[in-house]
Amino acid sequence: MMYSEKVMDHFSNPRNVGELADANAVGEVGNVVCGDIMKIYLKINNGIIEDVRFKTFGCGAAIATSSMATELIKGQSIQSALKLTNKAVIEALDGLPPVKVHCSVLAEQAVKAALSDYYTRQGIDPVPIVGELKSDIEEHHCEGGLQL
Repeated sequence: MMYSEKVMDHFSNPRNVGELADANAVGEVGNVVCGDIMKIYLKINNGIIEDVRFKTFGCGAAIATSSMATELIKGQSIQSALKLTNKAVIEALDGLPPVKVHCSVLAEQAVKAALSDYYTRQGIDPVPIVGELKSDIEEHHCEGGLQL
């Protein structure tokens, strides 16, 4: 299985790792099939994501997609972050092997879960804005592969 240089870089040197003590939005998602778990912490001020951190338990692709997703939304508006797709994460990483695409789906869903949490904390129903969230991402599953 070949990974792009960007995937290897984000796995070896992940950006924005850890927790945010003053986070005002937290989202966690997982894949029950492979066991990957992603947790995203956001610090949002005046509609802008000022800071973002993540903690991921999973393979190298899961760590790389989490890292890239945080880079793509940091400093962006909530509206911009809501438009983040797994395809954008894959493109920013110069591709992923087909059996690892589920990692990019988890990254997208973790961001949406955090934004949903943000709206809930504001007393706003997040569903009309963020959409329905799935508690476990099952439609994309791991098919072996090397754990880095």
